[in-house]
Formats: sequence, structure tokens, C-alpha cells
Amino acid sequence: MTISSFIGREGMTRRRVLGAAVAVGTAVPLAAVGGPAWAGPVAADPVAARLTLPAPTGPYPVGRVELRLIDRSRPDGIAGPGRFRELMATFWYPARDVERFPVAPWMPGGALEAFLAEVGFSELVPLAPLTSGHVGAPVRRSGRRLPVVVFSHGAHSHQGDHTIVVQELASHGYAVVTMAHAYDSYTIFPDGRVAVPVFDRQAPTLPGDFAADLRFVVDCVERLAAGCNPDADRRELPAGLLGSLDPRRVGAFGWSKGGTATACAMLADGRIRAGLSLDGPMQMNPPLAGDLDRPFMMMTAEFTRATDPAAAAFWSQLRGWRRNLHAQGAAHLSYGDNEALFPQVAKVFGWSGDQLRDVIGTLDPEEAVRIQHAYPLAFFDEHLRHRPGRLLDGPTPDFPAVMFIR
Repeated sequence: MTISSFIGREGMTRRRVLGAAVAVGTAVPLAAVGGPAWAGPVAADPVAARLTLPAPTGPYPVGRVELRLIDRSRPDGIAGPGRFRELMATFWYPARDVERFPVAPWMPGGALEAFLAEVGFSELVPLAPLTSGHVGAPVRRSGRRLPVVVFSHGAHSHQGDHTIVVQELASHGYAVVTMAHAYDSYTIFPDGRVAVPVFDRQAPTLPGDFAADLRFVVDCVERLAAGCNPDADRRELPAGLLGSLDPRRVGAFGWSKGGTATACAMLADGRIRAGLSLDGPMQMNPPLAGDLDRPFMMMTAEFTRATDPAAAAFWSQLRGWRRNLHAQGAAHLSYGDNEALFPQVAKVFGWSGDQLRDVIGTLDPEEAVRIQHAYPLAFFDEHLRHRPGRLLDGPTPDFPAVMFIR
């Protein structure tokens, strides 16, 4: 196993890196805050069961396939002369006949080991969860092509950190594409290379770089829709994937920096019909130039319009359908898999209730998962499928923590 890593100009310890990530609102997932910050590590329970993710609620089983994509319009100077931007992307979709296809892990082994070693929780490697995605299962085809949603992860994170939302959408009939943003993600390539985040100011890891990745993935969606395989290695695709996607119904969402990137990509690319930000800081450099007239929804926790001038400024530039939802008690990590995983990790390591709440906030974890299942689906159903519902009209007793910020 080869790990591709780079040392930045300033030698940064893990503690310093994680502290900086917290300060700017970037990703510190799966207990990265826990071990170093508290009064001493607690040995993991040697008989603990594997961590689990909640199953999706939709009517369809879920399939998935990983592709290696190369954007030959963007040279990669860090990788070396003659190299171009390289991404790993995972396509999730409603499937059929899944019984003989194995389910995929939350993160591939080499990337998982590097990730958990970095955050100080290597003991959790054998407990890592599985997903509901069946590798290589055939696509469920119906009379209409699948709407597509593209996902952008947060800084120093990985493409699986919002699997709850991703597989929920797929189980309801969406094709969802997640990507590992080069130099700011933990991922593994087909040849065995393991890539980790790069702490180098020269690395292309700004929200605009993420946005360019989003737009390139939309290009690949169009190629698949046209019957062409965009995989750089020309590996065989699941039956039914070619020609199954609808490039006229494309949305995007992202968490933290990925939410900011979603806004950048939408402003630059009219093919993205609707966008969702999960607590994005909206700190854009350069700032957004112009207004956005397509549907956009902000689900905020810490980066609120009341406390973050960049979020307030972005809101004022939304000229189309818009919503700002806020879950009371939510922390920055509350709109992702951490709400399901951290309570289980807390039991493994013997954390107190206060320690757990310090990381994931006071929002009830079960309600947090229900929010992740319901609101992104309602948003994309309304704006990609033209299936308006009442959930986005205002507060409901079914979700007492969700406020609508006008």
C-alpha cells in the first residue's frame, strides 16, 4: 500500500491541524476531536460490535460503482509534468437483483486506515461500518432516466462522510455521485495508491477548486447519459448504467466547504438546477459575482446568517426559490454520518454524555438522522422531479427542532 502525502511549508502536528480545522469550520469527522482533547484515551471495547449506519427508507435497494476520472482540461502541477486532475468518484443508484452483489464499506480499507490513524482512532478500523450499497449491482431501469445529485465533501474529509443522505436519495430513485476532492480527501486509487489531505498552500483545495470538480463530474454524467464510459481505466460498468442518467435534471449538495463549492458551481454552471448547502461557511475567494436565480436551500448549524456575514451576504444574492432551515441544538457535524456514528463510538470508548454533546451538539441523534433523510429528499423532489410537498412550507410537529429562518 502506497500513501501519497505531502509536507507543507509549515510542519503541522495533528493537534494543530485539527485545531485549525475546527477554527475555520472544516471537517473533523468520526471522533477527530475526541481523543486528543479529552483527559486521556479510553481503551476501545475489544468485543464491541461493528458500527452501523441507518438503512435508507426508500423502496429500492441501492447499487454503487467507483470510477477513476481524469479532467484533462486541468493540469496538475503538484502531481508532476504531464499529469492532470485525478478524482475518484462513486456512483450510487437504485438497483435490482442485489442479492449476489456484496455491500461496500463506508471507506475503502487503505483510506480508512490512514484516516483513523490521523485522527488517533486506529482501534476503530475493524469496527468500521458497511453501507447499503451493493457493488456493481445492475441499475433499476424504468420508463424515465434518473435525476442526478452530485455531492461535495468538507475539508480534510472523505466522500463517504454523508452516506446517510446519499443512500437515502438513491433508495428513492436518484443517481448520486460523490467524489474525493484531490489533495483534500482520504481515498484509494485502483492501483493501490492511498491519497491523504495535503497541507500546502499551493495545493488546489479552495472552494473554487471543489466547484471545478463538481462541474467536471457533471460533464461525466453527460458522457454516461450519452452512452460513453468516462472511467479512465475503461472498467466494466454495472448493467444498465450507460444511458440511465438524466443530464437535464442535475442538482448538487455539499457539507461545510462542499456547501460553499456547491454555490460556486451553481453560479458558474446553469446545468446544476438546484443546490443545497449543509452548514457551508460561504467564505468565497473571490466572492460570488452576481445573483443566483435557481433554487437553493441552506441548512445551517454554526454558520448562520446571524453570526456569519458571508452566509448573510450569500443569502441576499439568492433571487430564486430559497429556504434557510436551522436545526436547534445542531453542531457543525450534525448534518452527516457523525450523528449516527458518534453515539456508537462514545459507547466503545466510554465517553460521558457531556463529551458526546461537545462534539455533535444537543440535537437528538435520532431526530438528526430523520432530518437528513427527509429534508434533502424533499428539496430535490420538489426541484428536480417537480413533486412539491408540504415539508418545505414551514415548521411541522414531526420535526420539532427544525426552524425556518426568514
